[in-house]
Amino acid sequence: MTHPNLLVIMSDEHQSRAMGCAGHPFVQTPNLDALAARGTRFTNAYTPSPICVPARAAFATGKYPHQIGNWDNAMPYTGETPGWGHALQDAGVCVESIGKLHYRRDDDPSGFDRQHLPMHVVDGIGMVWGSIRREDERMSRDGRMLGGHVGPGTSKYTDYDAAVTERCAAWLKDHAKHEKPWCLFVGLVAPHFPLVVPQEFFDLYPPGSLLEPKLTLASGYERHPWLEKQNALMDSEGNFESPEERLAALSAYYGLCSWMDQNVGQILAALDANGLTDTTTIVYTSDHGDNVGARGLWGKSNFYEESVAVPMIMAGPGVDTGTVDTPVDLLDLSATIVDHFGTEIDTQGKPLTEIAAAPEDAERPIFSEYHAVGAVSGGFMLRKGRWKLIEYVGFEPELFDLQSDPEETNDLSADPAHAATLSDMKSAMREICDPEEVNARAFADQDALIESFGGREAAFKLGTPGATPPPSVSP
Repeated sequence: MTHPNLLVIMSDEHQSRAMGCAGHPFVQTPNLDALAARGTRFTNAYTPSPICVPARAAFATGKYPHQIGNWDNAMPYTGETPGWGHALQDAGVCVESIGKLHYRRDDDPSGFDRQHLPMHVVDGIGMVWGSIRREDERMSRDGRMLGGHVGPGTSKYTDYDAAVTERCAAWLKDHAKHEKPWCLFVGLVAPHFPLVVPQEFFDLYPPGSLLEPKLTLASGYERHPWLEKQNALMDSEGNFESPEERLAALSAYYGLCSWMDQNVGQILAALDANGLTDTTTIVYTSDHGDNVGARGLWGKSNFYEESVAVPMIMAGPGVDTGTVDTPVDLLDLSATIVDHFGTEIDTQGKPLTEIAAAPEDAERPIFSEYHAVGAVSGGFMLRKGRWKLIEYVGFEPELFDLQSDPEETNDLSADPAHAATLSDMKSAMREICDPEEVNARAFADQDALIESFGGREAAFKLGTPGATPPPSVSP
């Protein structure tokens, strides 16, 4: 049997709940909703690390960050660890990319026959200053992480996404009559900050239509000490110039979700216009989510659902319609890609098609970790059934019952009635990794990286203070 083509679209920083098909009360994503309606939406999908570079390295290889040593945004994927792209190349499958990859540089053997408009870490080194994590050593960079302007307009990112979308349409036209099945990876940036979006999309979300983010500090909510120390490095909420700008940030983020959805729609329209819809499997996902003001936090970098959960939609020939609640992650997408073309890699993941065919495994464990900017120690998450455990090295853990408390408002870790569950979850975590050992190894690798650049003072000056700039694109 001839395998159909495979189109994988990965956005950046798209909160899993910010879609109409996921039940969001006001976010408008008609194209993703239509894709979900003709395919399968995985309702509990996660990133292996809630920050760009480690998440994408894990996706490229099908392995956890602690297995490959891609700890933070200064340790990008180089192609040294073989991944799904290499497996497809070895099998003779045409495999190309358009848009954001966030690997080291475009001349690395990262598993693509060709990269179109590739976006990688700055100068091939990335955010080196963010590797300085110890509380008594780290320093914040000048400039606001979310960008200087918040509100309506255009940015280099919106220009870049428009160019990526246009290139996709041209690529699909060129490959409409390709004799062999192909795999195309598309990397869109939105809704990643800066929080700037064309006026028509900003206007979709006027201030009066927005819901106040949950667990605000003004309501008396107190963040976990690990989160408090992390946020102290770059307090996005505290850096808004006014309450009005904070509301504009909400409108801009949700506007960027709709802007991204429009670009996805244009890509799918090009697929259809070139007669490829019936012969192409499509997967849409994101590298991680965004807090969007919940708990007074913006950006990603923690293990609450807003940050660590991602959208995951699969549609195409032979894909059933409906939802699957079994937890999955981006490593499962890695396994799906190679399985789709009848090859394999050494991965922790399992093909989404197999999971969808046997969706009863509600206890399937899903793991995530964080060792990047702002974190004074390693953070680890295990989702297993209804339970979510978050461990922070040197700090008390958190335990949530996502069945009765999907908004994660009630930490049960200190409740004697849940001591056995906490113990069981900790044991399950240690079947995947030893948090203390992994934490020590991450710091050792980061110390070596910092030293290789001449020490702390020199390393602090390396890397963009906020969003990675995109490559130059034609108007």
